[in-house]
Order: sequence, then C-alpha cells, then structure tokens
Amino acid sequence: MKPEVVLYKSLPDDLRARLDEHFTVTAVKGLTPETVQAQAEAFARAEGMIGSSSPVDEALLEKMPKLRAASTISVGYDNFDVDALNRRGIVLMHTPTVLTETVADTMMALVLSSARRVVEVAERVKAGEWQRSIGPDWFGVDVHHKKMGILGMGRIGLALAQRAHLGFGMPILYNARKHHEEAESRFNAQYCDLDTLLRESDFLCISLPLTEQTHHMIGHEQLAKMKPSAILINAGRGPVVDEQALIAALKDKTIHAAGLDVFEQEPLPVDSELLKLPNVVALPHIGSATHETRYGMARDAVENLITALTGKVEKNCVNPQVLR
Repeated sequence: MKPEVVLYKSLPDDLRARLDEHFTVTAVKGLTPETVQAQAEAFARAEGMIGSSSPVDEALLEKMPKLRAASTISVGYDNFDVDALNRRGIVLMHTPTVLTETVADTMMALVLSSARRVVEVAERVKAGEWQRSIGPDWFGVDVHHKKMGILGMGRIGLALAQRAHLGFGMPILYNARKHHEEAESRFNAQYCDLDTLLRESDFLCISLPLTEQTHHMIGHEQLAKMKPSAILINAGRGPVVDEQALIAALKDKTIHAAGLDVFEQEPLPVDSELLKLPNVVALPHIGSATHETRYGMARDAVENLITALTGKVEKNCVNPQVLR
C-alpha cells in the first residue's frame, strides 16, 4: 500500500506523476474549512501533505491524526504552527536553496528601480510626458559605491552582497544573529549592530523570516534613525516592517523611497496608501517568480516529501529534532 498524501497546490505534470509513483494522492484546492470537510476521509488517512500558501494549524492537524510529514513549496514556513507539528512528531520540509539567486536578483532589481525611479519615469514616458530633454524632476540617485546594509545574512543576503559588492562596488554592512565569515572574507562585509546599520546604510535591504522576534522589527523608532536619503528594500516578509510607520516615513521624507515585494496583507489592498506614493516600487511578491525557480521549488518539495516518508532526511528539514 502506498502512503496517502494530500496535495493542495497544482504541480507540473511530470512532478505530479513523480508524486503518484510513490503515493496515493488526493488533490484539493487549498486548505479551506469547506475543502477539509468535503475531503474529511482523505485528510484523516493522509500521512503526508504538500503545497503552499495555506495555514496549517492545530485545528487542521487534529483532522489529520496519521500525518507524519508536511512539505511546503516555499522557503518560508510562517503558515505552519511549528510548535504543533513538533508536539505531534510531524516533520516539516521546505525549499531553502533553489530560490536563493532568483530572490537576490529581485532585491537588486528593487534597489535599482527605486533609486533610478524606473517604474515611475517609464509610466511618464508612456503617458506622453517626455516632450523635451529631461530635467531634475526626472532624476534618480546613484547606486554604485553607496553603502548597502543587509538585515539578515543568510543565503539570500550573501547572494545580494555578491551582486552589490562585486557588481556595483558597494561597501557591505550587515546585521545578523552571528558573524558571517564568508561574507566578511569574500565581500569585506562589516558586521554592525542594528542602530549602526540603520544610521549608515544608503540602502537597507531586509531578508528576514517572520518570527515573534522579527515582527515589526522596523518601526517608527528605527526608520527615524535612517538617513533622509536612504532607501528601504524588503523582500523577506511584510510584517517585519510596520507598514503604517513606513507610510508615515515616506510621506514626511524621513526616508527617500522604498522598494517592496512583500506586505503585511497580501495581496496588497487596492486602497493601500503605498500605491499612492510616487517614491514606492510595489511588486506582487515576485521574489522567486520565474518559471525555472518555481519549477525547482516544486521539484524539491516533491523530493522532500518522498524522502521524509520513504527515506532518510538529510537536508531541507525545518524541525530535525522530531527525527530524533
């Protein structure tokens, strides 16, 4: 008998076939209460689950008494109640490596587009406003040789430091839970406390997961410490930044601009004040959104689930302590 699993996000045909080789699969559209109720027997029998973007909490786990492994098609796992998984001995797998370079590309794109006002001036051209040689009201600011401050020096932070330092000659400052020897040796990155990072950075680039410690880590007090010429970039998790504090800082010129790929509420409400500010570049959470990377994430998630239920877990595990 194959183990039974619940699939709550569509997969490319070849990856779905790979899943079917190993498991009896019940595919559902998300993890809504209506879906769980309609497929109650499948959830009750499932030993594994795979998908993304739906909450997995204590209430759901109570309906899945046989669950042994969950595989998320993402690097972030804030949709999961990890404590509840740990209590039940359920292993949680994620995809931390395949999207590193793509998200770093997105962050560098936000740096460039925010500094050079790419989106804003491109729309002005389309609107027919380019009638003569442009003046200062079209100008942006330089990126090269400015100080980049990276908050969270993990895989993505390291890849961003490589682009900024080697490609644009930018000095790198960073703040993280511990010193990062590779960043310091390869890119001459300088470790500093958060206040120094805020005070010295021309670009503050946030690449942090969402935890109790990082929620609203950047608020009114922190934004007030930044340079008036500074630009904030967030491609980690939206709630790391207090969005109302950021809006106020952008309105009153406490900081110069922001490039955002993540928000406190997603999708971003159409009446958000962020969308009314010309000094904001707002993207629809596209950090890993390329065909190649999204396929790679799905592939890794499938292999993670196969390993977790039929093999020996050696990588990509959020809570390895349950294996012991």
